[in-house]
Amino acid sequence: MKLTGAAATSYFAKPDPNAAGLLIFGADAMRIALRRQEVIAALIGPEGEAEMRLARLPAADVRKDPAALLDAVKAQGFFPGPRVAFLEDATDAMTPVVTEALKAWKPGDAQIVVTASGLTTKSNMVKLFEAHPTARCIGIYDDPPSREEIEATLAKSGLTNIDRAAMTDLLALAKELDPGDFRQTVEKIALYKWGDPSPLTPADVAAMAPATIEAEVDDILHAVAEGRGAEVGPILRRLEGQGVNPVTLCIGAMRHFRTLHVAACDPGGPAQGVARMRPPVFGPRRDRMIRQAQGWGLARLEEALSILVETDLTLRSSSRAPAMAVMERSLIRLAMMRR
Repeated sequence: MKLTGAAATSYFAKPDPNAAGLLIFGADAMRIALRRQEVIAALIGPEGEAEMRLARLPAADVRKDPAALLDAVKAQGFFPGPRVAFLEDATDAMTPVVTEALKAWKPGDAQIVVTASGLTTKSNMVKLFEAHPTARCIGIYDDPPSREEIEATLAKSGLTNIDRAAMTDLLALAKELDPGDFRQTVEKIALYKWGDPSPLTPADVAAMAPATIEAEVDDILHAVAEGRGAEVGPILRRLEGQGVNPVTLCIGAMRHFRTLHVAACDPGGPAQGVARMRPPVFGPRRDRMIRQAQGWGLARLEEALSILVETDLTLRSSSRAPAMAVMERSLIRLAMMRR
């Protein structure tokens, strides 16, 4: 039986304990691994592996000993409770072995869970599970997670009191990160909010979201965009001491001002422009960038970009001018323009 969409998502959380087996296939090994962990935990419980009710069979071992899968299905455990025979990284060539195990399967035997990353909908293994009366077949694709999946992940981590704006940020974050990275981020947020009954805010999400730029580089760019020229020199000295080179600063500044320019060009205004950005901008940083785009205006942002392009060309040329001094002069000039 083939399951898709919401039916597949709900099955991972609450699988049929009386089913003969489950095939999980797709191109993304990380997504398959996460779903496999979820469904096996739901079948045998948190102590199942410790109680030896999970038999893990790598495909390489089964190729050497085809009877190993059937033996694992029929074996009787020392501890009572449901059992799982997990065949990992199966290929289409192993279809005959799995066919024999499914034919011999009877109620009370271990449920067969098979994962495969190299199958398609036309593979024999997929057709086998689709045609079986009690087995299930679920394909995992690279589609962004649905809101229901994201909410289930949050609830499992204990995050239920979430501000509406924070939920918007989490939905955007889930679409940008790999499933494993998103789950780790959610766990980090849950630890951060442990014992705190207040709602999760966009600032909390921004603090826990994976960083995309050095914090101090971000600080100097915000100082320039907000016209705080007096802060440019001290921050620049710290960055220079950390080994950040002028070209890196110039590239970061061009990216920042290009982002402000895109926001200012949006027909719906800077707020709509920032909201549509990919990767998304979170929490207080989003509000700062909206204010910066509004304060600069389209014409001055274009002038700022032309200054940065000129600076970039100077830094990459054969000029003998001190590179960091050239960069500092440009950043102070931009900060003065904002004022």
